Order: sequence, then C-alpha cells, then structure tokens
Amino acid sequence: MSEPAPQTAPEWLIAPGLTDYAAAVAAMEGHVAAMNEGRAGERIWLVEHPPLYTAGTSARSADLLEARFPVHETGRGGQYTYHGPGQRVVYTMLDLNRRGRDVRAFVHGLESWVIDTLAEFGVTGEIREGRVGVWVARPDKPPLPDGSMREDKIAAIGIKLRRWVSFHGISINVEPDLSHYGGIVPCGITGHGVTSLVDLGLPVSMEDLDTALRVTFARRFG
Repeated sequence: MSEPAPQTAPEWLIAPGLTDYAAAVAAMEGHVAAMNEGRAGERIWLVEHPPLYTAGTSARSADLLEARFPVHETGRGGQYTYHGPGQRVVYTMLDLNRRGRDVRAFVHGLESWVIDTLAEFGVTGEIREGRVGVWVARPDKPPLPDGSMREDKIAAIGIKLRRWVSFHGISINVEPDLSHYGGIVPCGITGHGVTSLVDLGLPVSMEDLDTALRVTFARRFG
C-alpha cells in the first residue's frame, strides 16, 4: 500500500470586491469535488458577499421575519444567518480524512480559531452551550429581563462535509450594517444581539482581520 502524500499548507485566496453567493457555492462544490478526486489541495477562501440571507438545514420559516434581501437555501448546518459587505466570510475547504474524522473536534477547532483571531485585537470571544458561534459579553448594555448579562454574536459557523472534506465555514463581523440582521432571527436565537469589531470600538480593517486569521490558523490546524 502506498503512503499518503505529505500534507501541504492550504492555499489562501482573497476574492476582490463582492462575490455572488451562488457563484461562490458553485466554486466550492467544484473544488471539493476536485479534492475528493485527488486533483486539488486544501483551500481557505476569503470573500465578502452582497447583502443576503442564507437558510441552513435547521432553518425555521418563522425566523425569516422580513425578506429584505435574497434568501439562499444552503446545505450547511445551522439556521438563518446574514452575509453582507463588511463581514469576512471564510470558506474552509479542508480534508478531515487527513485531519481526523471528528466533526465535533473540527467545529471546536473553527470556534477556537475565531477566538484566537479576536484575541489578536483584545476581544474576548466565548462559546456557549446550545448557541452556535462566538459571542462577546456586553456589560455596557442593559441586562436581559432575567438579570443576566447581554451577549452579542460576532461570528457564525456553519459547515458541510462531503466524503470528509469540509466546505462553507465561518463569518466574522468587521463592519457590516448591523441593522440588516433585523430581517431574521439570527441562528434562531432571541434575546441576544449581534456586534462587530468596529461596533465594539475597534478600528479594525478587513486586511487586519485577514492577517490575524492567517497567523492564528496554524495554532489550531497546523
């Protein structure tokens, strides 16, 4: 039996401007197929989309409050989320055949990658049982009706696997129009809000975030 080819670092691509969502999904589908056929390697693809909503496999119709923007059905896990300018979407096409066939560990790795990236800017990101994504405590805001501290979501995670190759991925809010979230119940969670790095008072650019993502990736994924 031949030895598997040595693991090489993923290819990193940054798409200029705004990327059409359907075109992005088609490109991911094609690349994942090529990976599964041994014709392509791993890829991290950084994009921004025009304003839109996506519905994951667990999306509930009641959580689409107002279709202000195009709504795309998608095969990733999760519920409704928003993508738009000022938000970095990170499409992770990684081979879990090589990285360990453990979905839970992979999602935890993505969460930890986001948390490490936010820490580069002095932001403490946290995960919560039963709430997908990465959250930031907001002691500066009024507490929830039960007296608990309000928390805002700063990053979303939703993946899909095909023969243990991942696609879709994560999104991190740099400076999107947060009012655009008003058309959905983000990820089906009520009571908490959404935030961004700029909303938190940090003058972070997309280029700053991209640099931090690349620096911290190796800590979690090698």
